[in-house]
Amino acid sequence: MFRATIRFFILFFLIVLYSFRSIAQDGAQIRYQAQYIEVNKNIGNGAQRLIGDVMFTHGNAKMYCDSAYYYSGSNMFDAFSNIFINQGDTVHVYGNTLHYDGKTKQATVLGNVKLVNRGTTLTTDKLDYDMANAVGYYTNHAHIVNSENTIESQKGYYYTREKSIFFRDSVVVINPDYKIYSDTMKYHTETRTAFFFGPTDIISDSSHIYCENGWYNTIKDVSELKKNAWVKNKNQTIYSDYIYYDKKTGNGTAKNNVRIFDHKKDIILTGNNAKYNELTEYAFLTDKAQFIQISEGDSLFLHADTLKTFPDTTGKKILQAYYQVKFFRKDMQGACDSLIYTFSDSIGRMYGDPILWTNKSQLTADQIEMFTKNQQMERMKLNGTAFMVSQQDTNYFNQIKGKNMVCYFTDNQLHRVDVIGNSQTIYFPKDKNEIIGVNKSECSNMKIYIKNNNPTRIRFYTEPKSVLYPLLQAPENEMKLKGFSWQEDKRPKSKNDIF
Repeated sequence: MFRATIRFFILFFLIVLYSFRSIAQDGAQIRYQAQYIEVNKNIGNGAQRLIGDVMFTHGNAKMYCDSAYYYSGSNMFDAFSNIFINQGDTVHVYGNTLHYDGKTKQATVLGNVKLVNRGTTLTTDKLDYDMANAVGYYTNHAHIVNSENTIESQKGYYYTREKSIFFRDSVVVINPDYKIYSDTMKYHTETRTAFFFGPTDIISDSSHIYCENGWYNTIKDVSELKKNAWVKNKNQTIYSDYIYYDKKTGNGTAKNNVRIFDHKKDIILTGNNAKYNELTEYAFLTDKAQFIQISEGDSLFLHADTLKTFPDTTGKKILQAYYQVKFFRKDMQGACDSLIYTFSDSIGRMYGDPILWTNKSQLTADQIEMFTKNQQMERMKLNGTAFMVSQQDTNYFNQIKGKNMVCYFTDNQLHRVDVIGNSQTIYFPKDKNEIIGVNKSECSNMKIYIKNNNPTRIRFYTEPKSVLYPLLQAPENEMKLKGFSWQEDKRPKSKNDIF
């Protein structure tokens, strides 16, 4: 019984040992063939010299060369001349020399190295290739061709199974239509999409794109840009935390800290949500939307819930501002429900309870038209229920009222007001800067000349009526015209007040 048990364990051990040796031979040991095999003690390290049509087989890889030294004890070899590695019929590697370690499945190919994987070709002077994971990597510059894209970098990892390449250091992508310069980039060879993980520039004849994180599909010309992103063309530059951009259609979407610069018109649009089209120059902004017209020392700042800009038939810009419009410039401020400004004729139109402040004057009407020239106010039309108020003292206000008004400016200073229809005025004349009375006048039309916000001369047309009261004898109801409303609390005092 004891001997039978011993024989059983010996037989079991031999079966296990044989199975292990078979696995080692078939799964780990390199197999080879050659025209000539030479064993010589002078070669050293127990190496065999293989000459002529040499082929090594390991796993799913076949490796070819003209000659080699094979080290059976360490399961590795050195191969020379006309190196060719074929792994899984999809990865082909060529070179001058090859060192291969069967234990780690690591190959190092030197000299005129070329890796071909389907439609992608990589060339370099040295390539380390991990056959177990199908990953090739280089540390001293490589040149990659994928369809119409040529890519170069100093360092890189090629994941042949995932069909992607990870580039580091001085990455350059050359395409007939653009060039990409990046610090760190991943490229998918099948979708031809580049993913950026560092400062990146995409430059073409018509645009310049920058970001520090994002991706770009080189087939569709579509990109998603993040971190200090901007897109620039000959007319404008868009900055934002996030930009989605379709170069073929010109459409773009931007979110958070959006700034659109119009280089031709010295205009800036800002907001947190924007849509734009590079080709049509259309822009739509919401969420803290702001329009800035740059001028030396006196820029205009305008805010509304929604801003739109687009060109008219002549190519000149149109600005549309909707809901809770407020604007500020040092010499002029305003508020209304909506506003349209056309750059072709430099006319701004205010709708929905418009109010305009200039120096000490407040102007209101059903609708206001502003005519500017060289970014200065030239004249202004107050259409319907026109009312102009100018504060003289804490409790006293010069007032002009009529159906319509036309105000004329010189150097942004109001110097004349033409009142048309149902004209009325109340003003407080002064003597040595002291108010001495109240003058109330009515007629069909008036022409009022103004200096330093005070009437200096008034012309009355058609049946004028006028009365002058000493200040202390003026009736209370004669101090203000019907419809008087002083709205200084709504007036923006700085560019920050428009929000």
